[in-house]
Amino acid sequence: MNEFKLPNAYEEKSVLKTIRLKYNTLQQIEELSKKSNLSVNRLINECLTYALNNLSTEKESNDEKETIKI
Repeated sequence: MNEFKLPNAYEEKSVLKTIRLKYNTLQQIEELSKKSNLSVNRLINECLTYALNNLSTEKESNDEKETIKI
């Protein structure tokens, strides 16, 4: 798996979307946000981009492989 690196900030078109996060996940993100001097929003966007770029197209389910269609 590729190493997660926090990039420099850049301008990009964005949209407003309300989402729910697990409390513990948000605590970890807020802590990393403070340490890295990045906004929570920026950090969440980078995490999502990283996850999507490294998403496996197969998952294990009941001892058989199933393809995820994206």
